[in-house]
Amino acid sequence: MDRLGVIAGNGRFPLLLVREACRRGGTVVVAAIREEAEPEWERAYRDHPQVQVHWLGLGQLGKLIELFHEHGVTQAVMAGQVKHNKIFAGSGSVARRLLHARPDWQMMRLLMSLPRRNTASLIGGVMGVLEQEGIQLLDSTSLLSDSLPAAGVLTRRRPSSAEQADIDYGRPLARQLAGMDLGQTLVVKDQAVVAIEAMEGTDETIRRAARLVHHQPLTVVKVSRPGQDMRFDVPVLGTDSLRVFEECRVSALAIDAGRTLLLEKDELLAGADRLGIAIVAE
Repeated sequence: MDRLGVIAGNGRFPLLLVREACRRGGTVVVAAIREEAEPEWERAYRDHPQVQVHWLGLGQLGKLIELFHEHGVTQAVMAGQVKHNKIFAGSGSVARRLLHARPDWQMMRLLMSLPRRNTASLIGGVMGVLEQEGIQLLDSTSLLSDSLPAAGVLTRRRPSSAEQADIDYGRPLARQLAGMDLGQTLVVKDQAVVAIEAMEGTDETIRRAARLVHHQPLTVVKVSRPGQDMRFDVPVLGTDSLRVFEECRVSALAIDAGRTLLLEKDELLAGADRLGIAIVAE
């Protein structure tokens, strides 16, 4: 992997992935999505000898392909999320709703060919176009495999009997919802569903749940999709998540072993221990 392309969305995932690629001696060409990527790219990699950062709009698929061809990129990863409400804001067809992102002709052609008008179909379509152009999409966790937890209790504290009952109740429901191409996060209290993730994303789902139960303790279940394509939309948790957990009194968290990225894992688990949060992977 001498030369790697990175399509960078929001969060720390793409930043950590690039850092690991550099540690292994590779050259990295970053296509940072202007509407999503962290401003830190400008500071962290402005003069880095191994990293070239280029800013692209959300709808500039043709420019992305040109960029990777120009720099000899034949392998790439998608890292970091693009918020669903950035893609599906407004009303009307997918093509109409994406006009705020100023899609180029190649993106518009893709949109018109989609069999289903949802995020998974759109990202799958982008991957198909890239591979037709000779750009292979790799498993987005391939450089951070140590961040994928094994099964078991990951924190000092195990879930209480009540929390485990909530996990056992919520996990099969969360997997059914993920299989229906809905959100990947479910919030449970006393074996009742408080909130289901939709377009707002995990953090806002948890905040909505906290408001509904007047900030009583909550159990969160976060799962991957059945047959999860590890090239995109892999569940991710990082140290930033701890602020939301503390704010919303999350007391227990269940995740999928081997299919959830724990960014800065040691710091994340130490923070969970400090807050008394039980995290279990299955």
